[in-house]
Amino acid sequence: MPPLEIDCKSVKEKLDTNHSFLLLDCREQNEYDHVHIDESRLLPMSEIQERVGELDEHRAEEIVVYCHHGMRSLQVTTWLAQNGFTNVKSMQGGIDAWSCEIDETKPRY
Repeated sequence: MPPLEIDCKSVKEKLDTNHSFLLLDCREQNEYDHVHIDESRLLPMSEIQERVGELDEHRAEEIVVYCHHGMRSLQVTTWLAQNGFTNVKSMQGGIDAWSCEIDETKPRY
């Protein structure tokens, strides 16, 4: 099984090189409204079991999941992997690490 985590610098590199993948934000709507990575799509962890069908077209594609610090995204990544998603990773450190290492204009909370 491939590693379940990826660092935010690698995610930024994928975005910068137009690498094809889905960037999934698994935080809640209010957190997303406060700060998010522009290329991401919101699907809250609290709704993922009911809404997983929305990801069917991405089942064989690479998916990178992020949250605030990386705990929820790792849970979502594990759950997706157990449910047939073959190339899914959690972004270590979440949006907080992104704010510190990639884009300091993103507010931390």
